[in-house]
Amino acid sequence: MTTFESNKIDKLAMKARFNRAAMTYGEHDFLQKEVVLRTLQQLDYIRITPRSIIDLGSGTGTASRILIKKFKKASIFQLDIAVSMLKHAQAQIKLPRRWFEKKRMVCGDIERLPIANNSVDLAFSSLALQWSMQPDVCFREIRRIMKPGGLFLFSTLGPDTLRELRQAFAAISDTPHVNGFLDIHDVGNLLSSNGFSDPVLEADRITVEYDDLRSLMKDLKGVGASNVSQQRSRGLLGKQKLMKLREEYELFRVKDKLPATYEVIIGHAWALGNSEGKGQQEHTFPLDKLRRRR
Repeated sequence: MTTFESNKIDKLAMKARFNRAAMTYGEHDFLQKEVVLRTLQQLDYIRITPRSIIDLGSGTGTASRILIKKFKKASIFQLDIAVSMLKHAQAQIKLPRRWFEKKRMVCGDIERLPIANNSVDLAFSSLALQWSMQPDVCFREIRRIMKPGGLFLFSTLGPDTLRELRQAFAAISDTPHVNGFLDIHDVGNLLSSNGFSDPVLEADRITVEYDDLRSLMKDLKGVGASNVSQQRSRGLLGKQKLMKLREEYELFRVKDKLPATYEVIIGHAWALGNSEGKGQQEHTFPLDKLRRRR
């Protein structure tokens, strides 16, 4: 059991916010794109020829478009909990028809994947795992759909993410205003206890600089990454609290810029032999069957 037993996320609110953010996502996703590129760099040192790839929490499809170019003979499947993200990703496809035919969109929950056991050679996920309400279930599900010997390549956010914003809010409110995140040790434990071997993990810190707090909040809202904790305050900040929040965040200003820190955990691991849970396929379908669905 990890020290972070459950992430108290309001899943309905999360889904709604990502659906609303689909049209603005591309205006604010510079961090997400940078993390995708950093995560995919691991493939420069790994020899793998996958036939089936799934992009978990695919958003608007940035990673999938890169993966289909790298693995031209593979079938790529995009899965996201927000159907609007998938629709936007489909509208952005500008690949030859022969590549489009190997792409499929799946609206589903990463904690209950609608995919059969042992279906995937490469499972990829960038900045989606932190939205899981039950991390242990999430990792177990990913292992379930993977073929033995398959590669799980991912990135997620660590607990130092948005530490400046968290501290500023703590000065004005007792309720959480920034989501909680797993630390790198918990991620390693989750991999080892759920059927993965030889995990390789590293933590990068990326600092994004802003002129003011409003710009940071606009970026978070634009990618659907605002607070969805179940314990969050449902009301708007009053004028006095908002002024206090700005004052507290100003304490972090360096060289005329406000920093926003992101701790990014990047890693990969290999799927061990057949995982537990044969018979868990009642609501799933193999990817080769999915390719024939209309």
